[in-house]
Amino acid sequence: MMVDGEALPVVVIGAGPQGLAAAAHLVERGLEPLVLEAGSGPGAAVSEWGHLRLFSAWPELVDQAARRLLEARGWEAPASGYPTGAQWVERYLGPLAEVLGERVWFDARVTGVSRRGRDRLVDAARGEQPFTVHVTDGVGTEVRVEARAVIDASGTWRTPNPAGADGLPALGERANADLVSCAVPDAGVPERFAGRHTVVVGAGDSSLNAVIELDRIAREHPGTRITWALRRGGTTTTFGGGASDQLPRRGALGIRARRAVEEGRVEIVTGFRVERLERVAGSANDRVVLWSEDGRRLPPADTVVVLTGFRPDLSFLSELRLDLDPALEAPRAIAVEIDPNVHSCGSVQATGARALAHPGEPGLYLVGMKSYGRAPTFLAMAGYEQVRSVAALLAGDLAGAEPVALDLPDTGVCGGSGLYDEPAGAEGGAGGGCCAPTPSPEFVPLGRAPRG
Repeated sequence: MMVDGEALPVVVIGAGPQGLAAAAHLVERGLEPLVLEAGSGPGAAVSEWGHLRLFSAWPELVDQAARRLLEARGWEAPASGYPTGAQWVERYLGPLAEVLGERVWFDARVTGVSRRGRDRLVDAARGEQPFTVHVTDGVGTEVRVEARAVIDASGTWRTPNPAGADGLPALGERANADLVSCAVPDAGVPERFAGRHTVVVGAGDSSLNAVIELDRIAREHPGTRITWALRRGGTTTTFGGGASDQLPRRGALGIRARRAVEEGRVEIVTGFRVERLERVAGSANDRVVLWSEDGRRLPPADTVVVLTGFRPDLSFLSELRLDLDPALEAPRAIAVEIDPNVHSCGSVQATGARALAHPGEPGLYLVGMKSYGRAPTFLAMAGYEQVRSVAALLAGDLAGAEPVALDLPDTGVCGGSGLYDEPAGAEGGAGGGCCAPTPSPEFVPLGRAPRG
């Protein structure tokens, strides 16, 4: 793997939706991209949840520069409908990677990024040096690529948050990893869950999808049991905005999950903050018991599905001077716009190149889901606007980089994330608050009286 040192490329880390879109914009601007993808094909992370249907429609999932590049080769953009992840890869990301050709390297894992001749400590002429990107291929060969700029679009998929409520793996979580999954179940492959007890830990779109997929399994396989453990003291924001969500398919997730709860196929336990996982040996198979910080425990589960969000992998950027918000681990300039304690998706503004930059490392940009750090609810259209702006700035088009115009659809949930500890009896809380320790968890089937 060789790169001409006289014409350094813009290295793009990740061949997902934002990484490939960034490459398309760079090509359109006359800049040469080099996309480094750790997986064996385009959209490798998307492929892992390929069974799920996106709640954004096709027109919102295709970047405009990518569209122009593809249409010049005779490609026709899907006009309507909501693809699955697999369809997104097959009909868009795959063809886009094919058009980009040798500009995309697969099985190319970035292990470090720095500056030529400068470690993190050195000030002198730092910004004048090209970036050095260390890469390991599929057979372990190491190379170093020099770059004029680096766009990190590697996402957060490989670094899911743990079950532990304090942000660290719960006691026993690593030891019982064989009984823990961080993937949304697939109703088309029900064997692991059919006729068994599954505990879902977490809230948000992933957990809604998990509950829906498990509910499909439960309706076809008697004896399937689903428990949904929420850290919050109530369910006020659990089901999203419903019919008020400006993305109807996203709102429908909450409506369907609520129905499964109200009809008794899913039991919710609130204010349950996981402290440890304890293995229980069985005659047929081992199971695991979840204990909360306040001493409560859930019935033994065959599988624990942990969907508590994601965090960025900053390890390979450790020699760079990142300007990140200490809480969100997102670029400091955009943190105030994406803080989930304050904003719903619709109140977040689109972010451009200047807000994504790091003053100590000119030419470095974190884009896509990684730009949001630990904040959730990122939309593809927001990422496409980010990379458009970054490519314009790298091409010297300052005027083109500045207009960042994007009207993001509101979730229908106002005022950010709401209360964390909701008192018993609060609207949507239905009891089960974390502040009243009980010897066993209080399950809350919505629309019914709590079980005593």
